[in-house]
Amino acid sequence: MTDAPRDELAAPPRRQLTFEARLMITIVSIVSVILVIITTLTSAIMSSVLDQQLSERVASATQELDHQVAEALASGKTAAEALVGPPVERGLLLVAETDGGITGAVVGEGSVTALTAEQVDDVVTAMTGEAHTETVAVSDLGTYRVRTAVIRQTGQSLVIGLPTAEVQGTIGRLWTTILFATIGGMILLGIATTLVIRAGLRPLRAVAETATRVAQQPLDQGSVSIDERVPAEQADPRTEIGQVGAALNTLLDHVESSLHARQRNEELMRRFVADASHELRTPLASIRGYSELSLRDPSLSETSEQALERIQAQSIRMTSLVEDLLLLARLDEGHEIVLGAVDLTQLAVEALADQQAAGPDHDWSVEVPEEPVVIAGDRGRLTQVVVNLLANARTHTPEGTHVELAVRLEGEGSGTRAVLTVHDDGPGIDEELQGELFTRFARGDRSRARKTGGTGLGLSIAKAIVEAHHGEISVRSAPGDTTFEVRLPAKPAEAPPA
Repeated sequence: MTDAPRDELAAPPRRQLTFEARLMITIVSIVSVILVIITTLTSAIMSSVLDQQLSERVASATQELDHQVAEALASGKTAAEALVGPPVERGLLLVAETDGGITGAVVGEGSVTALTAEQVDDVVTAMTGEAHTETVAVSDLGTYRVRTAVIRQTGQSLVIGLPTAEVQGTIGRLWTTILFATIGGMILLGIATTLVIRAGLRPLRAVAETATRVAQQPLDQGSVSIDERVPAEQADPRTEIGQVGAALNTLLDHVESSLHARQRNEELMRRFVADASHELRTPLASIRGYSELSLRDPSLSETSEQALERIQAQSIRMTSLVEDLLLLARLDEGHEIVLGAVDLTQLAVEALADQQAAGPDHDWSVEVPEEPVVIAGDRGRLTQVVVNLLANARTHTPEGTHVELAVRLEGEGSGTRAVLTVHDDGPGIDEELQGELFTRFARGDRSRARKTGGTGLGLSIAKAIVEAHHGEISVRSAPGDTTFEVRLPAKPAEAPPA
């Protein structure tokens, strides 16, 4: 059994909370902790005060009943009989030591009820013979705060107590009141905090929205004007967040100025290349013409003839380079494209036939649909694209390589695309070079066998022509599987302007 890939075992990244959520959680948590501490301290203090008051009431009741109960017990009465006479508060508990044993009673609603033996046993544990206060649990009666005393005349021990239910009820009501007050306060705090934080972060959201809109603009090419700015009311330099908005506006101003300067430089460079290429065509044509004329002189020596042949070859190559540069400059300016109805199937068949004649050592095939694939385009320029791709496959692959040219339609309606592909099973293109193939003066010498010289502008010209037709060109390559793909809008040609 193989181990699962480490990436699959890795825990997915946790979703990050927004700054607003973190701030709200922090504020509510801090306030909640403070309220819990205050509530706990308040309850503890209140409980201590109420317990102290209850202990004082028990002590006071012991002093008030000491004489009356002592006389009743001395006459042989039980604890219940001893409580019948004295005026005592409801809930008072008495456990006394008599000649007949230990008896107890508790004052109820207008009556006195004797304690059971089990209840008396619960209280006896507090009878130490010393005056002190304890809390004991009495079966079926609840918890009592009791105090032991010794009757001086008879030496009898007795226990007097009061129920703690009233104290516990008060503390319970206090906790309930604080709980509901806390919940209500936290709800109000959450609402108020949300409103305040959202109002405070509104300028920051404006900054983020402006930056997002700017990021979606194509800033890498063409004439760019950045009209997006953070609103003035959200870019107040007197506030911290407003300073961020003001700084972003300043940055966008600088970026816009830099983009305009870049655009001007590119236009100047294109104009220079176009002008230089145009001016170089005349002297190059002269050099080529004079070299051809000189080669016709029968009196030339062999050395002179070779030199003139080299001059002619280099002038032809330089002329090709100048023509390519001039074409790129004109394409960049939006010229050189004349739209008309172009049948890609016929264009592909004719281009492949030309390459079969130029490269008989390769295995050529074409796959086109039965129906014509007609698009709006410049036939001459599109032919240049197809010929360039086929020539690359021929010149950069060894003999016997299979090259297939295919045309098909994809999509429906307005989204229909004409797709032209050139596939070969040659050695492939180095992965590092695939991202640079369509740049100017790019060469694939490191991955494919170069057979003929070139300017390195063929694929960049093909890309410029395809993009001028509002299409895309791409490449994917691996050893034995290289495919160039051209995708063009498939729509009827528009009538040329009058």
